[in-house]
Amino acid sequence: MVGTISGEELAQKQKEISISEFFEKNKHLLGFDNPTKALLIVVKEAVDNSLDACCEAGILPRIKVSVKNISEDVFRVTVEDNGPGIPKQSIGRTFGKFLYGSKFHRLVQQRGQQGIGITGSVLYSQLTTSKPLKVWSKTNSGKTYFAKLTIDVIKNEPDILEDGYVTGRDEIKEHGTRISLDIVGRYRKTQSVDDYLMQTAISNPFAWIIYNAPDGRKIEYKRATDKLPKLPNEIKPHPYGVELGIFLRMLKTTKSKTILNFLTNEFSSVGSVTAKKACELTRIKLNAKPNLIENSLAAKLLKNLQSMNIQRPPLDCLSPIGEKELKKGLKKQYPNAEFIATETRPPEVYRGNPFEVEIGIVYDQSLPKNEPAKLMRFANRAPLLYQQSACSIFKSVVNTEWKRYGLEHRKGSMPIGQCVIVVHICSVWVPFVSEGKEAIASYPIIIKEIKLGLQQCARKLSLYIAGKRREYQQQRRMEMFQRYASEIEESLSKLTGRPVSEIKSEFEKLINSRTKIRKVEKEDGSDE
Repeated sequence: MVGTISGEELAQKQKEISISEFFEKNKHLLGFDNPTKALLIVVKEAVDNSLDACCEAGILPRIKVSVKNISEDVFRVTVEDNGPGIPKQSIGRTFGKFLYGSKFHRLVQQRGQQGIGITGSVLYSQLTTSKPLKVWSKTNSGKTYFAKLTIDVIKNEPDILEDGYVTGRDEIKEHGTRISLDIVGRYRKTQSVDDYLMQTAISNPFAWIIYNAPDGRKIEYKRATDKLPKLPNEIKPHPYGVELGIFLRMLKTTKSKTILNFLTNEFSSVGSVTAKKACELTRIKLNAKPNLIENSLAAKLLKNLQSMNIQRPPLDCLSPIGEKELKKGLKKQYPNAEFIATETRPPEVYRGNPFEVEIGIVYDQSLPKNEPAKLMRFANRAPLLYQQSACSIFKSVVNTEWKRYGLEHRKGSMPIGQCVIVVHICSVWVPFVSEGKEAIASYPIIIKEIKLGLQQCARKLSLYIAGKRREYQQQRRMEMFQRYASEIEESLSKLTGRPVSEIKSEFEKLINSRTKIRKVEKEDGSDE
């Protein structure tokens, strides 16, 4: 007979784990599922944080990235920025505590959302090389502070091994942050650090990025513009995007004294008229205390709110790249491109969250022929290099009828042509499919907006390709005309009795006039 275990014995085996322990055993959820991708993720998280810090501080970013192969499969990643720096008292928790930071609780467009990224990189370094993070930081008001730290995974707290102020070679000149991590990784030029930094330079044309690659190359992406993007504003949650559990918690923790004040003060686009009507429908008194409202009544109140026609949230929480700035970034990367079109769609809303879609298409004959067009995906200006087939951007692109616009295409696959297709989505809350932030969920409204933007840009491309075909056909006709011009000139001379030189002069005037007309037509039909 098999022995039985009592409930008490089973209960004794249960114990609490920290979020650090969870990610220590499930590092693939953070994107660290292979060495190549791990190297990319570490660089990405550091650079994204640097760009966010510089933009929020109103500083034009200048970021140095160094990836050095120090042994067979170990790389030292160093990233330095000219941002505002991090105060001494905040460094430990910024890098050594999961779910700590200013991003998770704010509804505003930003590259990071969860307070996981850079801490995950520190944990991965700790797991694979057992080496601590080294961090240098200097604010406007002080000296360069240095610390070595690891993560206490049991407590989800930073463990400062060494700290103090430094001078000399290690000192940061003006202000900024420098971090250095040793990790196990694998370097390759495609779908890794090189691609990420190139695409980051396109989506952030105001950034100056200096990259020292493991193979000794030094690549510099200079700014395409000196204009920083508009800083997005923080917004409050919209009733359409709030679920019951969150609504109940908000009722319990609010500082508002009445339900009327709660609805108007803590939600976006809810005015006193809307709040009063929702309370009347639910039969709640306007001066009722929020924390005393029963759960069943709160559920009815939320349902009534969500059934009402409420204005969409304010859109100043978004900061798109912009059509002109995106074109500048693409021209910087593709200087020989014959045609570049960009498009910014009007803002839309999913589940109460505003979002905006931007599209770019590059036509460059120096790109490989008879190969699928290259797709660049961005979310809040950050490149997405993995899980392409799971992303709503990819699904929107492959389901667009590209044959209508002059490109070879088979449904379900990328169009064939010497093109680069760029899609950027910016939002206060990008619906990523996993913690790795590599693919965007397929909300119908998001797919619809991407397809509309693609069609707008593709129509411009179609006009350009059709114009090139017409020009080619005209050129062929002119060449054929010139080939037989001498015989025609001699025949006309015999028929009219006029000198051959005179007829030849008339022919040249005709050819020059037609060439001038084609040139004017081309300039008038320019994508500019």
